[in-house]
Amino acid sequence: MRDWSPEQLADAAGARLAAPSAGPAPSGAGAAAGPARVTIDSRDVGPGDLFVGLPGTRTDGGRHAGQALAQGAWGVLVAGEHAQSLDAQHAVPVVLISDEPLGALQRLARAWRRELGAQVVGITGSTGKTSTKDLLAAMLAQQRSVVASAQNLNTEIGLPLTILGAPAGTQALVLEMAMRGAGQIAELAAIAEPDVGVIVNVGPVHLELLGSLQAVAAAKAELIAGLRAGATAVLPVSEPLLDAYLRTDLEIVTFGPGGDVSELGDLELPFSSAHMRRNALAALAAARALGVKPSGRLEVTLSALRGQRIELPGQVLVINDCYNANPMSMRAALDDLAVSASGRKIAVLGDMLELGPEEADYHAQIGDHARAAGIDVLVAVGPLAAHMGERFDGELHRVEDAAAAAELTRELLRPGDTVVIKASRGVGLEVVAEHLLAATEKTY
Repeated sequence: MRDWSPEQLADAAGARLAAPSAGPAPSGAGAAAGPARVTIDSRDVGPGDLFVGLPGTRTDGGRHAGQALAQGAWGVLVAGEHAQSLDAQHAVPVVLISDEPLGALQRLARAWRRELGAQVVGITGSTGKTSTKDLLAAMLAQQRSVVASAQNLNTEIGLPLTILGAPAGTQALVLEMAMRGAGQIAELAAIAEPDVGVIVNVGPVHLELLGSLQAVAAAKAELIAGLRAGATAVLPVSEPLLDAYLRTDLEIVTFGPGGDVSELGDLELPFSSAHMRRNALAALAAARALGVKPSGRLEVTLSALRGQRIELPGQVLVINDCYNANPMSMRAALDDLAVSASGRKIAVLGDMLELGPEEADYHAQIGDHARAAGIDVLVAVGPLAAHMGERFDGELHRVEDAAAAAELTRELLRPGDTVVIKASRGVGLEVVAEHLLAATEKTY
């Protein structure tokens, strides 16, 4: 947005441009017509940035607008009450006023998406959407200039920031879309205006809020509804929960065994797990929809805590997959462990949250799946995970929290073991991998 004037930016955001600054025009990095980037964190503001002060549950970001300007911000976008206090304290380069700063941020992102003219892919799903995003970005990068969602920038705040962070000349935007309730995917789709919408799968997530798999499917299908006529929907083959939401004015492409995209062709992946290969098929379908035909060995870096493999001394392999979990992704992780481990198979599994009134049974089913997969050792972390032991007949250890799991797992390890670590984010199981790595660094 370097070339946008304050007036253009205000119009795009649906905001009001305050009276001209009482002080001199900005100099240095902030002297450009428009801002270099957009941020909502006043601690992160540098010269040339536009700071957007968002109201939050704990604090109102608009209260920190003065700090942002003191750090050299190009300007600020805040509610009127905060703009009034700035007039008295600062020589303000640019002040944009909006009664709803978040809505203004989203409108600004949509305007920048249109200005870029990039091809846009929106990706959602009950599990695997982040890995699919990473895979698709790597595929497109063979032929396009790509910007993809970083880490968990997949919400009504994170997605606009991802779009606004894309530099001029970006040819493809790969945007992850998360949801916890109805209407949220629709909101994200309205901002992103995707050319391709990918639904990786539909599974039992957020049931505490949504109530049923049918409601989960309806929430995910908001992406289908949000596509323009003539756009492409990439969907899992034979998913009856999505049938009611198909549209005749869209190009429908299915992936998976028996689908339109069922083979990877000459594309080589740096992993062999079944669920990652299925995610790769979804990504490949989206890449082809944009006219890109990736080939050869795919160089891809998965986002943190999503199946990262850590090799420890003694030929011990730790699979750190603890960013999040639900019954579908838990089963996939156990299946991967079952076929990839050459020695003992150890599963450190924590609570899966937000599963509603049947949460105990969902956890017991994971214990059953671990038994069927031939898992040798199960460490169940937390009160819900304890139910996994009800149907598991191997070596079982129940612990209360992540700290206890970290200590116990270190004691259990033997040379040649493969360990998978997985739980919902709130359990904090990343400390297990961190503890194992730190312990081996001290020992060797």
